[in-house]
Amino acid sequence: MFRRSFNRFCAGEEKRVGTRTVFVGNHPVSETEAYIAQKFCDNRIISSKYTLWNFLPKNLFEQFRRIANFYFLIIFLIQVTVDTPTSPITSGLPLFFVITVTAIKQGYEDWLRHRADNEVNKSTVYIIENAKRVKKESEKIKTHYAVRDTIELRTVESIDNLRAAIECEQPQSDLYKFVGRINIYSNSLEAVARSLGPENLLLKGATLKNTKKIYGVAVYTGMETKMALNYQGKSQKRSAVEKSINAFLIVYLFILLTKAAICTTLKYVWQSTPYNDEPWYNQKTQKERETWKVLKMFTDFLSFMVLFNFIIPVSMYVTVEMQKFLGSFFISWDNDFYDEEINEGALVNTSDLNEELGQVDYVFTDKTGTLTENSMEFIECCIDGHKYKGVAQETDGLSQTDGPLPYLDRADKNREELFLRALCLCHTVEVKPNDTVDGVRESSELTYMSSSPDEIALVKGAKKYGFTFVGVQNGYMRVENQRKEIEEYELLHTLNFDSVRRRMSVIVKTQSGDILLFCKGADSAVFPRVQNHEIDLIKVHVEHNAMEGYRTLCIAFKEIAPDDYERVNRQLIEAKMALQDREEKMEKVFDEIETDMHLIGATAVEDKLQDQAAETIEALHAAGLKVWVLTGDKMETAKSTCYACRLFQTNTELLELTTKTIEESERKEDRLHELLTEYRKKLLREFPKSTRSLKKAWTEHQEYGLIIDGSTLSLILNSSQDSGSNNYRSIFLQICMKCTAVLCCRMAPLQKAQIVRMVKNLKGSPITLSIGDGANDVSMILESHVGIGIKGKEGRQASRNSDYAVPKFKHLKKLLLAHGHLYYVRIAHLVQYFFYKNLCFILPQFLYQFFCGFSQQPLYDAAYLTMYNICFTSLPILAYSLLEQHINIDTLTSDPRLYMKISGNAMLQLGPFLYWTFLAAFEGTVFFFGTYFLFQTTSLDENGKVYGNWTFGTIIFTILVFTVTLKLALDTRFWTWINHLVIWGSLAFYVFFSFFWGGIIWPFLKQQRMYFIFAQMLSSVSIWLTIILLIFVSLSPEMLRIVLRSVRRRSTRNPNLELPMLLSYKHIDSGYR
Repeated sequence: MFRRSFNRFCAGEEKRVGTRTVFVGNHPVSETEAYIAQKFCDNRIISSKYTLWNFLPKNLFEQFRRIANFYFLIIFLIQVTVDTPTSPITSGLPLFFVITVTAIKQGYEDWLRHRADNEVNKSTVYIIENAKRVKKESEKIKTHYAVRDTIELRTVESIDNLRAAIECEQPQSDLYKFVGRINIYSNSLEAVARSLGPENLLLKGATLKNTKKIYGVAVYTGMETKMALNYQGKSQKRSAVEKSINAFLIVYLFILLTKAAICTTLKYVWQSTPYNDEPWYNQKTQKERETWKVLKMFTDFLSFMVLFNFIIPVSMYVTVEMQKFLGSFFISWDNDFYDEEINEGALVNTSDLNEELGQVDYVFTDKTGTLTENSMEFIECCIDGHKYKGVAQETDGLSQTDGPLPYLDRADKNREELFLRALCLCHTVEVKPNDTVDGVRESSELTYMSSSPDEIALVKGAKKYGFTFVGVQNGYMRVENQRKEIEEYELLHTLNFDSVRRRMSVIVKTQSGDILLFCKGADSAVFPRVQNHEIDLIKVHVEHNAMEGYRTLCIAFKEIAPDDYERVNRQLIEAKMALQDREEKMEKVFDEIETDMHLIGATAVEDKLQDQAAETIEALHAAGLKVWVLTGDKMETAKSTCYACRLFQTNTELLELTTKTIEESERKEDRLHELLTEYRKKLLREFPKSTRSLKKAWTEHQEYGLIIDGSTLSLILNSSQDSGSNNYRSIFLQICMKCTAVLCCRMAPLQKAQIVRMVKNLKGSPITLSIGDGANDVSMILESHVGIGIKGKEGRQASRNSDYAVPKFKHLKKLLLAHGHLYYVRIAHLVQYFFYKNLCFILPQFLYQFFCGFSQQPLYDAAYLTMYNICFTSLPILAYSLLEQHINIDTLTSDPRLYMKISGNAMLQLGPFLYWTFLAAFEGTVFFFGTYFLFQTTSLDENGKVYGNWTFGTIIFTILVFTVTLKLALDTRFWTWINHLVIWGSLAFYVFFSFFWGGIIWPFLKQQRMYFIFAQMLSSVSIWLTIILLIFVSLSPEMLRIVLRSVRRRSTRNPNLELPMLLSYKHIDSGYR
């Protein structure tokens, strides 16, 4: 935001107006108003986050916004300013390590963005300057430059001499909207004004096709291009695991404060007796002990906080970040996600939500291009109620089928040709120009291109019947009829399709001078605009095809009288030339034109189901996920697809909340209330309230599915939010919760996002996932917790705005059931393990205070305090969280029931958290008291020297490091050479470091506390036995669990099945008896 504002300020646009004026070549036009020089931003693209001068302060600010980092910064400042029992290095060095590693990672990622920016900014372009082609770098392009890569002007000289002014809207992010006009001036003629729209705008990053070169004028540059305006950091989605981490941090912070408060209180209780005073080694004078009693108590409290501060795992955040960053590569590397057709695999746009893939409760999916191939094939058509096959058997006419419609005679020949001409003219299809031979295109070699696969299917369908669209030439649409004659139609206007009108039209002029309007669109958009007596025959055909799962479009036309056209033409030109509210004005004109039409017929196009789409939905259902289909298609078509993909089963009872069911009553709201109440009572009688019992009931009782359309949803969403009988939204959600599947048809993009938001806000905050392939799916993809884009045929808008992108819908199965499951189990274990090992670490320190008069005496050496989290115990858990496979991937994919076992953030709930906490408390107690009682009066060597403080602490620390590391080894099911290296290597490194640290007299240390301690300690057989014994006692609960798990596994039906470790603690029912 700051960068964008800065660019605008530098460009002199801090006081912005609604439009901007760009003079071609920056040549002011004398015929225009007084020219005021305008400044625009340069053409540099900046997607990077940092610069050399702001990296350090900005990165530090972002990192210290985290609770743990800020907490350790406060502890470090306390150690620097207050007399504390430990050196500031003990907290400063780990904090420095974490901050440095995170900064390096973020700096590397930003360097990659800088490199990508430079590739764009330094790319070569050609501009027209002083009637010459000049080679320049892309970043040096300025607004008003004529760029030669961007029809009537075909020479450099004509471009340079062009005097024109472009008026257009200010930069905005909508890729599909552009409003402008160009005024071209000449010496002898008045200015010629032409409308400019999105079809005239070449976006930065677009690929040029169908021509070698074109000339264009730069109207937006750099950070004001639509690509740059659409580049924004994704909304900061927080996973359930991250929320659990913050909750655990609060709990452990409370434990820390409680420990500090207890020790501070007991210290002054201890010193309240005359025989117990401040220990001599604290070196406090009588004056210091007697003055500022309250301040002394406060500083003692801070000192205890510093002493126990390692209960908060400072290195956990950086380990979690590394785990997410490195773990995301496993998705990109998975060959099962590779698709040969597009020669691409899966893409990870954000690694922050890997574990969220294992916690999904609701899946919202688009239909066309997601569940289906978006590869359209013309199946059949209906003309005046007569049904025809999709492939003609005769070249001179259509072949009628023996379909269900009771018509034995053919439609009128003229009506057939009119219908086929409508298919050839009413579209935005283009023909590749290279498909020509000697200037004449051969119909057998035509290649059609369009943003809509439906249009290509219709044009190809007309071609099979003998009418071939051969392209547009000089503003004329050329059609080859069944007699091989070329018919030319002047294209006067195109009334483009939009999701609100759900139709498109063209106005053409025949060679005889007749002006015709052809319109095609959804039945709901066309039927109200044609003469009523023409609807019935075709409506039966449309409904029948929709039930078969075909996509249907209705075709209509009307003749426009010359006088009417002149009026309409004026209105269209005025609307198109408007710079303000152009869309509203054009929509008003379209609405006036597209009335009183004549219905000709309808088409049926098949969109085949994607490979394994049905199997994927079945697997998601078996995993306990609820699947909702959100589509803009009509109900019958979507319903048929839902049956084909097994969203609805043959025994599923469907509940309908559609316009058709509501319009049975004169009062829609009363009928809607009646239906909602009826369905709710029915479902509440059928199913119990608990979700656990509900999943069981789905397998034992009648399954229900819900169908709702967009207009009915609008009634529900616009209902009163008060707690009254008309709060339809609440009742609607209750019904949805009891249904196994929901189909939402005739949905606008905004409604899709509204539905996702409704479910997100339900009690319990269920995790939502949205998957789609088109621009109309972007809103719901951004709204959901996890957004997945399909790399489909409708562009890459969905995949660019998603968190993850996959080639096919079938890949969702492995992405969730295998990768999501493993990611969640790994990171949940990582989080619990970090808190566990830190509690094991600090509990002996707390217990030691009861034996040293609460003098804040450290139990461990400063080197051990510093290196425990960052060197001795960090790598094993990182490797575990990246490589662990507690269950084979094939088993996870083939048995979706396993996904349910970890749902609801099961491994980070109160039960598992308490288990880990009590386990750490047990082990920490064993470490301290086991060592204390075994060596209370034991001498170290023959000269009678007893154990000192540092020897005692080193023994406990050694047991601690070996125990927590070996516990991770016991938890590991999937061993690799990396696991062996980091686990045994970490233990070996600890032993080596201890020998090295205690084997040298370090000149920078005031006291050589650890000199020869470790070597002397391990020279004692009793210490060896003690270490082995206490490690065994500490790990005995884990070893007992493993034995019981092994016995249980042998008794199960599937001996190879292994559930997550926490399931065996019976906090979660494994479901396998």
